[in-house]
Amino acid sequence: MKITIVLNPTAGRGRGARYRQQLEEVLTRVANSSVTSGTVPADWSIVETTGPGSAQELAATAAADGADVVVAAGGDGTCGAVVNGIVGTRARLGILPLGTGNDLARFLGLMPQLSAEHKAQGISNNLEFAVQTILCGTPQSVDLGQVKGRWFINVAGCGFDAVVAERINQGFRYLHGTPAYIAAVLQSLHTFRAATLRLTLDGLTHELRAMLCAVANAQGYGGGMKVAPDAQIDDGMFDLCIIREAGALEFLRAFPSVFRGTHVTHPKVTMFCARHVVIESEPPLPLLVDGEIMGTTPAEFTIQPKAIEVLVP
Repeated sequence: MKITIVLNPTAGRGRGARYRQQLEEVLTRVANSSVTSGTVPADWSIVETTGPGSAQELAATAAADGADVVVAAGGDGTCGAVVNGIVGTRARLGILPLGTGNDLARFLGLMPQLSAEHKAQGISNNLEFAVQTILCGTPQSVDLGQVKGRWFINVAGCGFDAVVAERINQGFRYLHGTPAYIAAVLQSLHTFRAATLRLTLDGLTHELRAMLCAVANAQGYGGGMKVAPDAQIDDGMFDLCIIREAGALEFLRAFPSVFRGTHVTHPKVTMFCARHVVIESEPPLPLLVDGEIMGTTPAEFTIQPKAIEVLVP
């Protein structure tokens, strides 16, 4: 079995680069362990990304060179890039969760509670479990969404969440992770204004004032926000979460509930399911696609059922 690992050294605030040697040691140990006895021997290699667009290019090259599995070693953005490189090929997707949020990996069951042994070894992500899944996991066919010519495996959408992501990408000098996200939310609330959305869902049109519209293939993003808690990644449907216009205080009071997935009962939240989605807005809103900013509305979203296979426990 030929495996190419596309490692993003900047993922998780440099975690990818720090874990390369540890990853190589874990790969060798697991490949030679009793856990993988009876499996096809693995021929693996690691390639590192060098900047925007390189993860997709490296993944596409690996698939063209006959890789059986192309592994996204990074965060949700790295997963999305690798997906775009291998879609339409026979290569399967593997995931080594080294990012900050790792929402897709968590949703797929790739991040179990760490053992005391792993904690003592200082392994903040359970690399051994993820490597075992890559070497002897089960392939699961999953859907992919597409917008503006780009595939996404997790969540896309427009509005306030994209504005917050832009602010986080600009960076905070002293804040990282969840504190940085909260700071970005507070800053963005000062200037963000709801937009008039025209949503066409499977041919039916809805007009409303909204702060954001998330188009979800999986359940969550943003480091634990369960924006679409009922979403399934293999049902051939998008789950949409629309947060309608709300004041800053009302939004802040309700915001924590999205981490539990209980926001769906809030009167300002509307959920839909659809296979084909068109979003128009006034003014145009930035688009967030698997954690990356990609243009603005209008946007058309389509879903391709069972478009790719991913290795799961």
